[in-house]
Amino acid sequence: MRSLKLKKTWTALTAIGVAIGLQAAYAQQDANSYMPVVIKDSFASIMAKMKAAKRDIEKKHADLLALRYDLSNRPAKGVTMSRGKPVQDGVRVKLSGKVKWEDLAAMTPADIREKNLFPKGFFPLPHPNHPEGGMVFPKFEIDEINKQEGRDLTRFDLDYDIPDHFLPEFPPPIYLTTRPDLGDVSKGKLVTLDNYYEIFDGVLNPKQLEGLRLLLTPFPQQQFNQTDDRRSEKPSRGVACLDCHTNGHTNAATHLVGDIRPQPNRHRIDTPPLRGVNIQRLFGSQRALKTVEDFTEFEQRAAYFDGDPVIATKKGVNILERGSQVHFMAEMEEIFDFPPAPKLDIFGKLDSSLATPAELRGQEIFFGKGQCSVCHAPPYYTDNLMHNLRVERFYKPETINGMLATADGPIKTFPLRGIKDSPPYLHDGRLLTLADTVEFFNLVLGTKLTAEEKDDLLQFMRTL
Repeated sequence: MRSLKLKKTWTALTAIGVAIGLQAAYAQQDANSYMPVVIKDSFASIMAKMKAAKRDIEKKHADLLALRYDLSNRPAKGVTMSRGKPVQDGVRVKLSGKVKWEDLAAMTPADIREKNLFPKGFFPLPHPNHPEGGMVFPKFEIDEINKQEGRDLTRFDLDYDIPDHFLPEFPPPIYLTTRPDLGDVSKGKLVTLDNYYEIFDGVLNPKQLEGLRLLLTPFPQQQFNQTDDRRSEKPSRGVACLDCHTNGHTNAATHLVGDIRPQPNRHRIDTPPLRGVNIQRLFGSQRALKTVEDFTEFEQRAAYFDGDPVIATKKGVNILERGSQVHFMAEMEEIFDFPPAPKLDIFGKLDSSLATPAELRGQEIFFGKGQCSVCHAPPYYTDNLMHNLRVERFYKPETINGMLATADGPIKTFPLRGIKDSPPYLHDGRLLTLADTVEFFNLVLGTKLTAEEKDDLLQFMRTL
């Protein structure tokens, strides 16, 4: 009996070891910048080994999330997203030992670093399987795409990690800058190739309609394609832009940036909304792209394939024609609007006749003691710049589940309009609630807000 148990344990460990070995070889972490083009093992053997390792890999990541966060479902009273999904309440990042938020705020970054007191939930967040990486979709997105199109975005080696109650509502509403009179034009549906024409015929012009069709068209991608090193069980037609940017918004699908090597240094990406693209000026994970047209073309040529044009050729890169296809897609992307904010005036600030006293106090903090408006200027609450928060001041570099937690470098100022509709927060999704973001920036910026000021600031941000 004992020998049987040992045999089973050895088999499981061997499967994990083989899978990890495949991931390391696949990522080429140390050897060079390229991924292997020729795969030596058969697809069936790779899939079998990765399936065998899946449970232990996911448990390790789930344990990390449980260590960092309170993952319970605690909706905020009377606060919902645009279509009614409850917004999660409270700070979910856990503190170490008996230290309190007020204690941390009173300490210097050097003291927090030396005493190892920086909250684990404020560290960079690893991909659900960082050595492997790749696109991972929430189950609700997978199920609806499969139902409508018969296209399966399930990965055989990995599932999405963050609980649904912390994610954007699904499907999200669609607001258009060109037709504000229509309100939500999605009619409560996930827009796909199956229904886009009936929903938007007569609403969009022919260029926009064709751009939307292309945004909904699946093209080969690193994990979803026809080759023997894909991560879908069956050969896949690929993914579409709006598989992540659901209804021109986001479903919080995750990935790793394609422009960093080696693998442990790559950053997790939380899919940003396409809402308000028309007022943004920096795109891409390192914000090196200056127009949405550049970004749209870059996605197909490089980002879909982890920044490797060699592997892109193998897997079937779709080269878009800049003068028509890219232009049409960008024109559609640029008319996705922010949700209505009825308490804001034409300058993007609160109408005092509509706002509560707490919201008005929060606005004063936002533009004063909290220093939020230094980067997040109205009316859209962005400065379209990059800022280096230097969060690494607070902790010593360490490897967490295959990711090197070190300096993030400069990150983009994302618009805060409609922010309650877009959890989780920060560029890698490490902050699950808006209350977490308030605590994070209070510590990182050293603003020393009181508990009452933090709550008022939160009330204001929910009006945006």
